[in-house]
Amino acid sequence: MRRKTVLAAAATLSLLAATTAACSSAAAGSPAAAPLTTVTLALDWTPNTNHTGIYVAQQLGYFKAAGINLKIIPYGTTAPETLVSSHQADFGISYQDGLTEAAATGQDITSVFAITQKTDVAIGVKADRSDITSPKNLDGKTYAGWGSPIENPMLTYVIKAAGGTGTFKNVTLNTDAYQALYAGQADFALPEPTWEVLQAQLVGQPLKTFDLSAYGFPAIYSAIIASSHQYLTADGAVAKKFLNAVWQGYEYAAAHPDQAAALLIQANKSVLGPQTKLVDQSADLEAAQYYKDAQGQIGVQSQQRWQALTDFLFKNAILTDSAGKPLAEEPGVSALYTNAYLPAAAG
Repeated sequence: MRRKTVLAAAATLSLLAATTAACSSAAAGSPAAAPLTTVTLALDWTPNTNHTGIYVAQQLGYFKAAGINLKIIPYGTTAPETLVSSHQADFGISYQDGLTEAAATGQDITSVFAITQKTDVAIGVKADRSDITSPKNLDGKTYAGWGSPIENPMLTYVIKAAGGTGTFKNVTLNTDAYQALYAGQADFALPEPTWEVLQAQLVGQPLKTFDLSAYGFPAIYSAIIASSHQYLTADGAVAKKFLNAVWQGYEYAAAHPDQAAALLIQANKSVLGPQTKLVDQSADLEAAQYYKDAQGQIGVQSQQRWQALTDFLFKNAILTDSAGKPLAEEPGVSALYTNAYLPAAAG
């Protein structure tokens, strides 16, 4: 799941054209330098710790060493899935359920790198809610969400698994999750443990959370890097170089979270400069629990994980075709992800 923020920087297709043109001009003016291949990456949100490895790789010169000039497209009105599938961006930050939904409509998109190996969303309530000790206590309560099609069936599943009926009310969030809960607008929400839960603690509005996976819900790759089959077919060698640099960046972020956080802030001072403590805590948490899978691997994705969530999405009629009609047949997962462009060290 991905949430959008009102702080997201404006980015459009014209920005992509401008940055690409600027790169071409710069390269033309430096004949003595080895030519760099421009690769574009569309963000899904304002810069945050999910993106740490990318900025680390950029700040430490990993992309340049791979012969790549990375152009990062800030998040704007056009979703990264659209930019990637329409071949306006080479790569984009996405999330497992969103990518699956996009692919179901016929968009040309596939996941090539798992940034987070653990579901980065949890049920959150005010820390002092003594009447809510389990998701089963959410029956009849009010949920503040973002309108993603997976939210209601996912919450219903978890509440039922905890012993409830899965019946609750809905309101749409227009603020941060913890702010809505403390303002009394809702009883529960789905904050991100690596960001909003930490932020809530820092501002004195702590949350109590319930892990979705603890109640049997399929684990989600909450942050992934996506590309298109067309790009991978035409520029597979470049894709491998790009992902090798990305992998190095996340390896560094996992091993040196404090230094990685400093590099992330350095690259995004106007956005993250005022949030140093939050970034530091988030970087530590992601390094400790999110970047590596159970085998200690970075970037790698599993067929089992993709199959489990796809099964859930299909059974709950969340996957629709380009006309908006639920799919009649469940899609295969082989086209939804690939590990083929990762460096050998990743696995």
